[in-house]
Amino acid sequence: MVLLEKARHPRFHIGESLLPANLPLFERLGVADEVRAIGMEKWGAEFVSPYHEHKQAFQFAEAWNKAMPHAYQVKRAEFDTVLIRNAARKGVEVHEGCKARAVDFGADGALVHAVHDDGREVAWQARFVVDASGRDTFLANRFQIKHRNPRHNSSAVYGHFAGARRNEGRAEGNITIFWFEHGWFWFIPMQGGVTSVGMVTWPYYMKTRGQRSLQQFFADGIERCPALAERLRGAELVNEIEATGNFSYVSERNHGPNYLLLGDAYAFIDPVFSSGVWLAMNSGVIGAEAIDTCLKNPAAAAALKRFDRLMKHGPKEFSWFIYRVTNPIMRDFFMGPKNIFRVKEALLSVLAGDIFGKTPIWNSLRMFKLFYYTANVLQPRRAYQGWKRRRFNIRRVDDPAVGAG
Repeated sequence: MVLLEKARHPRFHIGESLLPANLPLFERLGVADEVRAIGMEKWGAEFVSPYHEHKQAFQFAEAWNKAMPHAYQVKRAEFDTVLIRNAARKGVEVHEGCKARAVDFGADGALVHAVHDDGREVAWQARFVVDASGRDTFLANRFQIKHRNPRHNSSAVYGHFAGARRNEGRAEGNITIFWFEHGWFWFIPMQGGVTSVGMVTWPYYMKTRGQRSLQQFFADGIERCPALAERLRGAELVNEIEATGNFSYVSERNHGPNYLLLGDAYAFIDPVFSSGVWLAMNSGVIGAEAIDTCLKNPAAAAALKRFDRLMKHGPKEFSWFIYRVTNPIMRDFFMGPKNIFRVKEALLSVLAGDIFGKTPIWNSLRMFKLFYYTANVLQPRRAYQGWKRRRFNIRRVDDPAVGAG
């Protein structure tokens, strides 16, 4: 196996909040101790709404499956280095600073053309190509099958801070989600006193940046969220503010006869539930199983059908909540959860990433959705205003100004 990585590790990346469902996979990969050493324990998630007088904390230990009570917050520079070094130890031929430039597919596989960062051009003949290029969406762009998600549209501005005020005790490592009028913020505590803070907002708001620097635009956004601004009083920015354009996209397909698209290389919706790393790593597992079957039995189309079904399952389950999380009625459900018919336990299982196993959450999730739809029927004016606002939020505008500066 040959792995081409355009960057050289360690390198900065966002997506620092993991889910409890990641932990069994770390054990399987043999990196559990290394991840534990670099991670900040994350026992739950906290939601803060400007429309409610209280905060709401969810504990993973209260999910349906009590065996996954925590996760980790990690600096991706450290975490990704652990993973790529582990791959090399396990026999993968790793080439860092080597970027794939083109792929020529044939009946017996593919010829992958790449270039090293010193200009050397190389090529590999592969029986199977796996695109794990993330938001670069290498193959989806090549095939012209990547599309904006018509049901969601958001961008992010983010940075790292030292000295941010965290929760106390075991809750110190919990992620906090702050709603504000133009979207939401993440607050992710990590080891070493560093906290990742990001603003996820709608295109129309990104367009209001005007001539402001990205740092000033971010600072002004924080001031629009008083609860977060208070947590950052006296905190010091320790890196350059960065931005990412439209988060939300999906590809028409995730596989072909001799290739797979994994994780963000296939689709991404929104980071609000920290699902990205888990869905990407799980796609690697099911992808490896599919490839193993196909290489042993090239006629095994069932393996690719299973891969396709599981790849679509994760985004589908998370997207139902993502599309509604800024809706005022859904916000009420998150800020005042009830466990009737075990719906809170099922919701927590989704937040923990426990959606691929045998945990019997599905009837309870159906009840949760029934309660939500019923609440909309009983509050028609509020439901209509929420729907109207969302249509306004996700409407297409010219590409928002997210460049550096």
